Amino acid sequence: MSEQPTTLLSPRVFLPFALVTLIWGSTWIVIKGQLGVVPPSWSVTYRFVVAGAAMFVFAAARRERLWLEPRAMAFAAVLGLAQFAFNFNFVYRAEQHITSGLVAVLFALLIVPNTLLGRLFLKTPLERRFLAGAGIAIVGVALMILHEYRAAALGADEVIMGTLLTLAGVMSASTANVMQGTGIARAQSMVVMIAWAMLFGALADGSYAWITTGPPVIEKTGVYLGGILYLGIIASAVTFPLYFNVIRAVGPGQAAWSSVLIPIIAMGFSTVFEGYRWAPLSIAGGFVALIGLVIAVAKRPERPSVSGNMVSVPVDPD
Repeated sequence: MSEQPTTLLSPRVFLPFALVTLIWGSTWIVIKGQLGVVPPSWSVTYRFVVAGAAMFVFAAARRERLWLEPRAMAFAAVLGLAQFAFNFNFVYRAEQHITSGLVAVLFALLIVPNTLLGRLFLKTPLERRFLAGAGIAIVGVALMILHEYRAAALGADEVIMGTLLTLAGVMSASTANVMQGTGIARAQSMVVMIAWAMLFGALADGSYAWITTGPPVIEKTGVYLGGILYLGIIASAVTFPLYFNVIRAVGPGQAAWSSVLIPIIAMGFSTVFEGYRWAPLSIAGGFVALIGLVIAVAKRPERPSVSGNMVSVPVDPD
């Protein structure tokens, strides 16, 4: 019997993938509540101070060794800068120029650099079925982007600046995603590695915030403080370990399908809480993107291998 490769449809991968995607689909509305009184860089700082503290408490409760070797510590610092400093500062600032819906939809393009960089640096195999599905999904994303752009009715300068900031965030996130698939990352405790990365990211965020906007600013409202706790604990400390484990299991290309589904989920939350109305373009885009996902991750039917009078059919270990 031959062992089939792990995919997003494998139960041990699909369940955490689905949970992460659902939670991250809700964050776009919460992030909107973080903008206004508090400069974006301070909001990002508070988020990852809370997240990093939660990760260290979790690691200590598991009696894990909290210190990393120098090489691994340097790796965690670079990871933290890419994922928890550059990425989120770009995203929070992008939402000052364009709608959160458009930022979420643009972030669906994460599948492109994740797939290409995964192939370049991790030698992740690329199947024609996966590429075809990704291409179809990108068409669906393009339809959603077109709708969000028309609905926003923003000036050209605002749209260009918001788009550039979002794409910078996409590349930062993709860099961190691919780093999680490397040998040095796999050799470390996932929880401890992310705890240090969040700490380094928070230090970078706070330093940048102080230099550019001055001393810390806090909004003492239930909405803001509750948002910090939700984004720090649920949307960061809980989800990033799950997501990075998905990357380690199936590669950054397949893991990036979460970014394709998140805008659809985000629009669903917006429908419930903000009265968002689905237009033909957004419906068509979401439907096409889901078709692309099904094509990309569906398992190819296995051909039985015949040996003499015996027929051997591969069995999925999952």
